[in-house]
Amino acid sequence: MTRHILIIEDDAALSQMLSLHFSDHGFTVSNAFHCAEVLPAIEESRPDLVLLDQQLPDGLGNELIPSILETCPSCRIIMMTGVHDLELAIQAIKDGATDFIHKPVKTELLQLTVDQALAHNRAPEETTAEPPRSPIRELIGRSDAMLKVSKDIALSAETSATVLITGESGTGKEIVARLIHQHSNRKGPFVAINCAAIVDSLLESELFGHEKGAFTGATTRKAGKFELASEGTLFLDEIGELAPQLQAKLLRALQEHVVEPVGGAKSIAINTRVIAATNKDLFSEAAEGNFREDLAYRLNVIHIHLPPLRQRKEDIPLLAKALVEKVANQIGKPALPITQAAMASLTHRDWPGNVRELENILTQALVQARDGAITPDLLSGKSADQPKDEPEPDTGFEGKTLEQVEAEYIQQVLNHTGGHKVRSCEILGISRPALDRKIKKFNLIMPTK
Repeated sequence: MTRHILIIEDDAALSQMLSLHFSDHGFTVSNAFHCAEVLPAIEESRPDLVLLDQQLPDGLGNELIPSILETCPSCRIIMMTGVHDLELAIQAIKDGATDFIHKPVKTELLQLTVDQALAHNRAPEETTAEPPRSPIRELIGRSDAMLKVSKDIALSAETSATVLITGESGTGKEIVARLIHQHSNRKGPFVAINCAAIVDSLLESELFGHEKGAFTGATTRKAGKFELASEGTLFLDEIGELAPQLQAKLLRALQEHVVEPVGGAKSIAINTRVIAATNKDLFSEAAEGNFREDLAYRLNVIHIHLPPLRQRKEDIPLLAKALVEKVANQIGKPALPITQAAMASLTHRDWPGNVRELENILTQALVQARDGAITPDLLSGKSADQPKDEPEPDTGFEGKTLEQVEAEYIQQVLNHTGGHKVRSCEILGISRPALDRKIKKFNLIMPTK
């Protein structure tokens, strides 16, 4: 059966290109160019899939999603946008979009996305929108990896299944857990506990509670974190550090939805969603006898992995600016601009401490800044008054002109992005025409894809 695609895109050239592509691939294609044309086109064509542009002449594409699905519940929706906004991606998916891609559109990737979206038909009773929520500012990034995280958050929020968040220290695992809770329908509180920060003898009581007289000092009954997070979410950070005897008790709580307070004779029913986080591979830990394999599977119903900052360096400029604004607000100082040289320094580091390390460095820089901007000399992580024990490393710039240094840096950025000019412009902080002029001026080599 021939599938029907409705392309909602006001750029006539792009609309025609997409129409020709999908026609050549055996699809029936129709087009709309304005928000006002969308619902009549949906009612007339009843498409299998809608390619929906975000920025239309008379409105925003994402605002049409609930109406599209109300008119045609079985159709799939893929958002297209030139704006890199994780909040938009999350809300679009929560409103019912199947996927979300960025412009400029690569037809191979779009075709794969369309094929995946059409692989399973949407059940008519599956649903539509929830009221808009407050904007998310904590999760910053434009990379494909962070877009995937935003999609995972949206999909995780739709269920009460257990989630395991993995990633190196400092990548923002608790932020992701909070966002899942924030976008979920759970009415109770978000309660967090670090399993590595409390000794085992006290952690059992903290998690499951205790009865009066259960041990010396237990003068009253105390509710555990599972009870306190009733109807809400319990975040178990550093779950890989949980002692074996507590692993068994946690497994029973997850399987039976009950907890047994220390010193108690009766089990207490709970309705608490668990989100766990670790920087370890729980299955490798299980193979070495350090973690229960059955508990690892029970926690890993939904898995979200946060990439280290060194694997998404294209996110650093946007992230650094957001962190400066956040820190400036906290310490009562103006948010200073970051010079291009300082931004170049930030994007060239490996950041073993990830986002947490970046925030610490920027905090120190903002506190020490005196000249109205954050400059490279403020990014050492040392106080400006602290003597240096070692000589400064050779930068490789000696004997070179400013233009030579600039040309080498631009070439490095182009190599890093694989010749992707949009990402290169974001890292360099210049416009596309400016980049084109510099490529021509310095006779730079565009990497082959």
